[in-house]
Amino acid sequence: MDQHTNAYKEEAYELLTELEASLLELEETPDNMELIGSVFRAMHTIKGSGAMFGFDDIANFTHEVETVYDLVRDGAIPVTKPLVDLSLAACDLIRKMVDGKHVDQARADDVIVSFKAMIPGSDEPVSAGADVVAQEPAPPQDLITYRIRFRPESDIFATGTNPLLLLDELKGLGESKVVSQTGSIPSLADLNPESCYIYWDIILTTGAGINAIKDVFIFVEDECEIVIDAIDESGDMASEEDYKRLGEILVERGDVTAEDLRNVLKSQKRVGELLVDANVVDKDALESALAEQEHVKQIRQGRKETTMASSIRVAADKLDTLVDLVGEMVTVQARLTQKASSASDATLVAIAEEVERLTAELRDNTMSIRMVPIGMTFSRFKRLVRDLSRDLGKQIAMTTEGGDTELDKTVIDRLNDPLVHIIRNCIDHGIEPPDVRENTGKSGQGMVHLSATHSGAHVLIRITDDGAGLDTEAIRARAIERGVIAADADMSEGDIFSLIFAPGFSTAKEVTDVSGRGVGMDVVKRSIESLRGSIEVTSKKGKGTTITLKLPLTLAIIDGFMVKVGDGNFVLPLSAVEECVEMAGAEAETVRARSMMNVRGDIVPYQSLRDLFDINGNRPNIEKVVITEANGSRVGFGVDLVIGQHQTVIKSLGKAYRDMEGLSGATIMGDGTVALIIDVNNLVKTVENEAAQ
Repeated sequence: MDQHTNAYKEEAYELLTELEASLLELEETPDNMELIGSVFRAMHTIKGSGAMFGFDDIANFTHEVETVYDLVRDGAIPVTKPLVDLSLAACDLIRKMVDGKHVDQARADDVIVSFKAMIPGSDEPVSAGADVVAQEPAPPQDLITYRIRFRPESDIFATGTNPLLLLDELKGLGESKVVSQTGSIPSLADLNPESCYIYWDIILTTGAGINAIKDVFIFVEDECEIVIDAIDESGDMASEEDYKRLGEILVERGDVTAEDLRNVLKSQKRVGELLVDANVVDKDALESALAEQEHVKQIRQGRKETTMASSIRVAADKLDTLVDLVGEMVTVQARLTQKASSASDATLVAIAEEVERLTAELRDNTMSIRMVPIGMTFSRFKRLVRDLSRDLGKQIAMTTEGGDTELDKTVIDRLNDPLVHIIRNCIDHGIEPPDVRENTGKSGQGMVHLSATHSGAHVLIRITDDGAGLDTEAIRARAIERGVIAADADMSEGDIFSLIFAPGFSTAKEVTDVSGRGVGMDVVKRSIESLRGSIEVTSKKGKGTTITLKLPLTLAIIDGFMVKVGDGNFVLPLSAVEECVEMAGAEAETVRARSMMNVRGDIVPYQSLRDLFDINGNRPNIEKVVITEANGSRVGFGVDLVIGQHQTVIKSLGKAYRDMEGLSGATIMGDGTVALIIDVNNLVKTVENEAAQ
């Protein structure tokens, strides 16, 4: 596949995502002309680019859809729910064509026939293979900057004309500056309030063309002096942003003669001051010329920035390679810093510090490149909510918050499936049918709310519904029935909620196309934990349920907390570390025997990393305990030595160690040795499971 085809496909996927979001918004606000224009432009771009790159099937199919939305733009066809339904079906078919998948031609023909049926008075079928270029709208005109002098006659007010309204209409054509010329206003004693003494110079940049400007003055052209000159065109860019000098502008306008300009320039003052002092031009004319000069300079500067600041599309695998290389750079920098500190060479230390600063800046910038807003992911679920609520006969609205919250692209890509499972469960299990909701005093329309917020080195994603909530008794009964827990098990409400993540667990009374097979929530938990995240459920019966996902900002580099046990180094995520304490002698023996310790009056579970990983050797006289937060609780891990904070580049474990419980990867130290990265949540879960067995 050549690079042009790849480029078209990437653009088409983005346009289809935007198109789908626009259609869903248009269904709620059918009179929004901006959304209608957005839908038309997306269809037109997909069609035009498809024809250019050889995707004739896409171009021919989209042409018919575009024809209908062209009529919608003109007000000939109203936006209705059937039109939106049909447009979403067309999006699905176009996406299949872009993917290169087989498209049911009968289905595609049905969609085309349905679109044609919406065209008023069209009895003749339009050929699906019609020339896709024939009905393309004329390309937009280039932006041109005009100088307009609008000098109305003194008695223009007698005709009922308000010049200010004409100026406002001009402003609507594009970016403009208006300078009023007030030099002809007489003294108050001689002033006639019914006469107009002012004229205006307008600098206007527009793509509407000179005829649109003339149309503004079409009813007053016989009562005014109107001069329109094109002074700058977008296709005629100078190599610099500088525009004509003031003297050139004034001579060109006829406000001053070339001879007067030459005579005045013999002095040392600035040209504007010279001309005013010489009384060859008044201050209003000078101000108008300055406004023109500044306006054109800004337009050219903006045009230049637009040209230079264009973004580029980079393949994801290239970004992954860049992140890997930056990771290697961080490792080498750590080795350099270690070597410099041991060599006692001031020059080498200075170089190492500079390299460390540059590496940190490079690392942060590289990480920011992979950070993308989660809002686009949220918007994809509006279609899911719409289709599921229709299939299940429910009325559900979806709202979002925090769409600008950024996450690593890798995390977002792997987050899609878990969110789909959770939202499907909210709609199927959580939100009641409209009649049931109304009988309980609720609105017939349910709500699913997605939000994202930053929390330190993590992002919290919450999925909330206002449905029936979780029934702890039903969950407990089903768990006992399936043998997941014992009948006499003493469990808190949170523990009971966590049972929904057990493999094969479901409270659905019957299997449907949406749920009931017990597949989904256990997969969700495994997926979130594979991202080094955690999942928490809170619910209130009759009020609704909130599922909170806690995810790291990135999977590539983390701030770690380095500890040592025997000859081995271990790294705990710094975000999970709360504090460090010490214990020795009899206290340490008691703590190890009971697996519990007292931290300033709080009882905290304790585990020794030496025992967990079967590390041989003598224990230190004073053992360090790192207190961490795991699955919402505090847990202490005993270690030999605390080294401190360490920037950690995460390396995946080999195939032989991929399924090691309690470890999420490894990192390379500055001296070339390997340190294992501990997955605190998974390690605690493993210990709990072993204790239960």
